[in-house]
Amino acid sequence: MDTMTATIERTTARTTAPAAENTRTTETTRERATRYVLAGIRLALGWTFLWAFLDKMFGLGHETAAKNAWINGGSPTKGFLSFGAAGPLKGFYNGIAGAAWADWLFMAGLAAIGVALLLGVGTRIAATAGGLLLVMMWTAVLPPENNPFMDDHLIYAAMLAVLAMAGAGDTLGLGQTWKRLAIVQRFPWLR
Repeated sequence: MDTMTATIERTTARTTAPAAENTRTTETTRERATRYVLAGIRLALGWTFLWAFLDKMFGLGHETAAKNAWINGGSPTKGFLSFGAAGPLKGFYNGIAGAAWADWLFMAGLAAIGVALLLGVGTRIAATAGGLLLVMMWTAVLPPENNPFMDDHLIYAAMLAVLAMAGAGDTLGLGQTWKRLAIVQRFPWLR
């Protein structure tokens, strides 16, 4: 074989090899395990949001007493934002504590984020909204109690970003079906 033919064969092998890798249909054990771990984290965070909604709505007695439940006239934002807020944004949070619009936005956000994460649909939107809500909750108590700046709110927000980027709704969720909807195909940010 002459030098020119050998060079062409090496070049062809290099340019076609990545394409073959991209079209493979089998996944490694590590990739499969990662999909399931991320799905488990998605479900755990979804339940965290949905539980907060249910407890505040019905006063299930874990963090919210029945007498303070939203359905019994309590405010899901008043107690914490009035008495728990601290730091440089305390005045802002004290000012919105108990406002009807804040209660509705907070509760609708908790419910929608929780349901979307549990079902594995709209994961990008849920992760963005959840991350924003968590960062706002972090700013309500600056500095955090046990660390100069880091706490679980920021870690959860980062995990939500990972879940959205990884398409974690596809495993143990309805993400695959959701992606095939015409509106989601037209507007991919709805994934």
